[in-house]
Amino acid sequence: MERRLAAILIADVVGYSRLSQIDEEGTRARFQADQDDVFEPAIERHHGRLVKTMGDGLLVEFQSVVDALRCAAAVQQRKATRNAAALPQHRLEFRIGINLGDIIVEGWDIQGDGVNVADRVQALAEPGGIVISGTTYDQVKSKVPVGFASLGEQRLKGITEPVRVYRVLLDPVAAGKTLRTRRRLPMRPLVAGIAAAVILSLAGAALWWQPWIPARSPGLGERFAYPLPDKPSVAVLPFINVSGDTEHDHLAEGLTDDLITELSKVSGLFVIARHSVFALQGSVGKIQDVAAELGVHYVLEGTLQRAGPQLRINVKLIDAVTGLSLWAERYDRQYTDLFAVQDDVIGKIIAALSVKLSARERDQLARIPTENLEAYDYYMRAEQEGFIFRDVDTYRRTLSFYQKAIDLDPGFANAHAGIARVAVDVWRNDYNYLWSAAVARKIAYDAAGQALKLDPNNARAHTVLALLQWVDGRETEARNSANMAVAMQPNDAEAAANLALILVHTGDSGQAVTEMEKALRLDPSPASSFQLLAGIVFYTAGDDQRAISLIEPTLGNLPKVEPAREYLAAAYADQGNDTRAATERAKLLELFPESNLTYYGYLYDYWRDGDLQRHLAGLRKAGIPEWPFGFTGNQADRLGEADLRTLVDGKSWTGKHKNGTDFIQYFDKDGNTAYRSANTNITGTIEVRGDSLCEKFDGYFLDRMVCGYVYRNTTGEQGDRPYIHVTPRALTFFSSAP
Repeated sequence: MERRLAAILIADVVGYSRLSQIDEEGTRARFQADQDDVFEPAIERHHGRLVKTMGDGLLVEFQSVVDALRCAAAVQQRKATRNAAALPQHRLEFRIGINLGDIIVEGWDIQGDGVNVADRVQALAEPGGIVISGTTYDQVKSKVPVGFASLGEQRLKGITEPVRVYRVLLDPVAAGKTLRTRRRLPMRPLVAGIAAAVILSLAGAALWWQPWIPARSPGLGERFAYPLPDKPSVAVLPFINVSGDTEHDHLAEGLTDDLITELSKVSGLFVIARHSVFALQGSVGKIQDVAAELGVHYVLEGTLQRAGPQLRINVKLIDAVTGLSLWAERYDRQYTDLFAVQDDVIGKIIAALSVKLSARERDQLARIPTENLEAYDYYMRAEQEGFIFRDVDTYRRTLSFYQKAIDLDPGFANAHAGIARVAVDVWRNDYNYLWSAAVARKIAYDAAGQALKLDPNNARAHTVLALLQWVDGRETEARNSANMAVAMQPNDAEAAANLALILVHTGDSGQAVTEMEKALRLDPSPASSFQLLAGIVFYTAGDDQRAISLIEPTLGNLPKVEPAREYLAAAYADQGNDTRAATERAKLLELFPESNLTYYGYLYDYWRDGDLQRHLAGLRKAGIPEWPFGFTGNQADRLGEADLRTLVDGKSWTGKHKNGTDFIQYFDKDGNTAYRSANTNITGTIEVRGDSLCEKFDGYFLDRMVCGYVYRNTTGEQGDRPYIHVTPRALTFFSSAP
């Protein structure tokens, strides 16, 4: 593994997702123009190397940190000139972060803490600005004709130690100077259950005042990234843990989650999703800027301090249109009173914003998730793990936390629903490195059923049930369950997105797009996995360009995720962009060399036929082969029914996979089979159907029977093995003996 010290520059477009939703093709074209005309010439002049583009950003490596800063300054000055001459709606603004640190080199790509710090400090830059780390500042402070403003030490997500951070001042008057500014604490997510009484009174106007109607100030529409909803809109910012102990960070984050979740159950509110508010964690912008970015009228922020059994919680509700603080409250309570504080805060918010609750909503909000605070603690830890496509370690940690919560409180419905959510993902995507498909399916059904038995209104459990019913071919039930999830939690972006997925695959593309747009409005800065799901919905609905604009930016965070490459290859092929389709096909086959159309045909056999055939046609046009490793057998070498029966009747096969794995497979005379390799030991059944050998192994391919062929080996490869067996999952060379 190669390591080296390098200067890393990361640039990212401000509000790219919002701009793409307004004008996908135009935004992409303007980004490409900036890359070609601004970034790449500056990178070349300053001896840098463009490592890769990441959807709406660029990763660049320099041998000299001085060159990196000179390049960044040149880019931002050039961009300022271009933007001045462009229409407002056509302007792209970049944030740039620079760090000098250790990196890991993997071929052309780089990673490591040196890259991570650059990415984190980039997020602190203002639009059109540059922020650098302390290690960068120490090397450039007297060597580049710019000024600096110290932002002090900042705690950056995923970075253990605080990092000194400096804003670069491009004004010539500031050149050579370093200004000291008062440190502002980063705003973090607001607690899920915290907060405060809101008694709003406007002198003389109590009878007619409706707080969710925006004040009519000049230019209001230009300030907000999205039109304000026609109902009270709230963003619960990440609660700040001021305990001086990072051990309590998950408590602050978990409380934020809970508050968002509980408020999301209220149909009379509009509540921004968790990921989009956590994406602003560490931001030093004003509350009004945060609200404008998210498109909300109200912002809730606060702090949490825990000392043993004691809690101190400060909460403030701010009207982002006027900039006024509507109320503030401090709670000094015991940790055991956490849910009581949460209930009080939610009640006061509901009252303050004059929201009427239905009877069901009142019952839902009155429900305490668990009386066991240790179980609640483990549940919050599970929720903070998140869900990363095919990250087995994350899945395992998440499951262990959910299970510990259930062990402490078997009646904790949310924890059962959390396990169901993991299990359905494992089953639907055939991720048998955790459980076999049969086991995952049973766990998902059982856990979702238990969650609904404990809490019939649990939105996540209804969503899981919808996905299970869809894959089982029960379309009507799937739609009903998905709609029920949205009804139970109307502001839940995850529920809306999964409803969109069910709708688009059950014949209602128009409504699916509407639901997906709603989900993206609730979560305007979504996690990469959520954005990938959105791209898949738009692709299935026939909007290839929108799908590409959503999926491409996920590649930076999900570089080895199969569906991202798969759907991009098909979407580009649909568009006739053969070059980009070939690039994605090559990357898919590099990461997953056994990828083939037969495999995808079985994996998605629960799709509607028209959707499946369109997808397979796009993949075929992109160059995905029919069988693993591009195998094409000679018809004359294929074994017929009689020879196949002789080959499997009480015989054992010994051989090797194309990928190098040795295996043994035994067949008895009654159609049973047992397969063993270094990592796998499974049993199943077989059928000979004409010249096809069909196999079913419990837990694989959603328990479907899949068919392949056996050929005489005339390829010259592994010449000591007289036969080749090709299936959707593998290509093997083998010998047969009694």
